Amino acid sequence: MSLRPLRLSFPGRLAALDGVCDGASRGTVRVSLHNNTSAFPCELLLDYKVEQVRDLIKRPSSGTDSYQRAVQMIDSLQRLGIHHHFPQEIELLLSLCYEQFMNIGTTDGTSVSSFMSMYDVATGFRLLRQHGYYVFPNVFDRFQDGMGRFKTQSGDDVTGLLALYEASYLGIEGEDKLVQEAGDFARKQIAARLPTLGSAAIKRAAVYALDNPYHLTLPSYGTKFYLQENPKLGITGGKMNIAPEILYEVAKLDFNYQQSLHVEELRHLSEWWRDLGLWHQLKFARNQPLKWFMWSLALVPDPRHSKWRVELTKPISFVYLIDDIFDTYGSLDELIRFTEAVNRWDIEGIDSLPGYMQICFSALYKITHEISDMILKEHGWNPIDMLRKSWAALCNAFLIEAKWFNSGHLPPAEEYLRNGVISSGMPMVLLHLLSMLGDQGANHDIDCSVNSFHKYYAMPDLISAPATLLRLWDDLGSAQDEKQKGYDGSYANCYREENGSAVAVDEKKASEHVKHLIKGEWKKLNRACLSPNSFSPAFTSGSLNAARMVRVMYSYDEDQRLVSLEQHLDYLLK
Repeated sequence: MSLRPLRLSFPGRLAALDGVCDGASRGTVRVSLHNNTSAFPCELLLDYKVEQVRDLIKRPSSGTDSYQRAVQMIDSLQRLGIHHHFPQEIELLLSLCYEQFMNIGTTDGTSVSSFMSMYDVATGFRLLRQHGYYVFPNVFDRFQDGMGRFKTQSGDDVTGLLALYEASYLGIEGEDKLVQEAGDFARKQIAARLPTLGSAAIKRAAVYALDNPYHLTLPSYGTKFYLQENPKLGITGGKMNIAPEILYEVAKLDFNYQQSLHVEELRHLSEWWRDLGLWHQLKFARNQPLKWFMWSLALVPDPRHSKWRVELTKPISFVYLIDDIFDTYGSLDELIRFTEAVNRWDIEGIDSLPGYMQICFSALYKITHEISDMILKEHGWNPIDMLRKSWAALCNAFLIEAKWFNSGHLPPAEEYLRNGVISSGMPMVLLHLLSMLGDQGANHDIDCSVNSFHKYYAMPDLISAPATLLRLWDDLGSAQDEKQKGYDGSYANCYREENGSAVAVDEKKASEHVKHLIKGEWKKLNRACLSPNSFSPAFTSGSLNAARMVRVMYSYDEDQRLVSLEQHLDYLLK
C-alpha cells in the first residue's frame, strides 16, 4: 500500500488521457497521431535501412580509428534508440573496445593507451560498464595530478568533460572517487564554460546532459532530444562522423513504427480494461490505463516483446486497484480478510469477502492464471506458484501499513523502508517480467526470496534497488502533495521522528539523507548489472528502466505537476 497514492492530473491536452474509461461510451483509449497509425509497411523500408547500417557497422577499420569508431557507433545507436536492431554487432564492438581499452589483457587499468582522449576513455568506460563489463576506475588516473585531483587543463575539452560527467553515474560501492570527484569536477567545469561555448550543438548537449544524465534517464526520453539535433552537427557535439544521416533515417523510421505498434497495444489494452468492467464496478479506484501502460513501455521497450508489454500492464493495473482498496476504501477487518484470501489463493473460499473484494480477487485470480498459462506455453514452465506468492507478499505489506495507519503508529525508519520496498509493488511487477522473459536460470533463487519477502525482505539487488528507489522517490517527491489525514508515513518522517526531531528545520537534513540513500541504491544497481549475473540482458535492462521510470513518475515541480511524465507522454503519443 502506498500511504500516499499517486494521483495524476494532466493539464490541457493530456487531461483527456487520464481516466478515459469512466463510461461505457468511453471504454476505449483513443489517441490521435499526426502520423499514419496503420503505417506498418514502413517496417519494410526500416528493414532495408537497418541492413545498410549493419553493413556500415561491419566496415573494417584499424589502429586508433578502430576503438574511436566503435565507441562513437555504439553511443550513437543507443542515443538514437536503434540499438535493439544490432545486439550481436554491438557485442562484437564492445569486446574489441574492451581489448583495446584495457591494453589487450591489462585488467588492472594501469596503462591506458596514450592516444585516448578524456572523451575516448570516459565514453568507453561508460559503455562497457553499461553492458556489464567491469572496468577499473583508475583508468582516469592519467587525467589527475599526484593528489588525485583532476588536472585543470582537463577542463579544456568540453566534450571530454561531458563524457566524464556521464561516466560518473556508473560508479559502484567503494568508488566515491569516481562518483563524487569526477562528477563534481566535470559539472563545475561544464557550468563555468557554458556562457562562452562557441558551438551551439555542444551547448545544447551540455545543458541537456546536466539535467538528464544518460544513465539515469529513460532511453526513449533521451531519444527525442537527439532526434531533434541536426545530423550534420553530430550527436556528440562533433565527435560522431559515421554517416549520421543513415542513422537518423533508421531512427525516425523505427520511432514511427514503434509508435504505431504502441497505439495498437493501447487499443488491445483499452478493450481488455473495458471488458473487465472494474472501472465501473470499483468506482473508488483509479482509472488510468494509459499511465499503467507507460510503466510497461519503460520496462519492456523492445518491439519484439509487444505481447508481454500488453500482458505486464495487467498486473500493474491491479497494484493500483488493490492499493486503492487498502488506502481509501476497505475497513481494517475487510483488509485482513482480503489478505488472508490472497494468501490462501482459493477461488472457492471468498464468500466471506465483501462483494467488491470478491470482484477484485476473482479478476486477479483469473488474470494471474491466464498469464501463467501463456508463460507455460511459450517457455515450458509454470510460474503460478511464484506469482501468487508475490501477490501474497504485496498484500501482506499493504496490511502492515494499514495497521500502522489505523493505530497511528510511526515505525522505525528502517522497518518502514523494508516493508515499503515490497508495498511499492515493484518486486511483484519485476517477478512477472522475469517470468514473461523466460529467465529460468534465476527462478530458484527468486522463488526462495519470494517465500521470505514478508519475513526477511531478501531480494536480489536487481529487484530490491528499483523498489527502494521507487519508495524513496515517492516519499521525497510526493510528500507535500499527497499527505493523507493523520500521519504522512513517509520515510523522511520516520527518520526525523527516530532521530528525535520532527520540526521543520530538520526537513532539509532528512531530505539530504533520503537523497544519499538514493545514490547508494544506484550504486547497488550498477554493481548488480555487471557480468556475470544470473539474469538475462532483457531483464537487467528492464530493472534499470524501472529505476529510471521512477524519476519520471515521481519528480514534481513547484506546482506539484509531473512535468517529465507529461512531456514523455506528449512525445510518445504526439
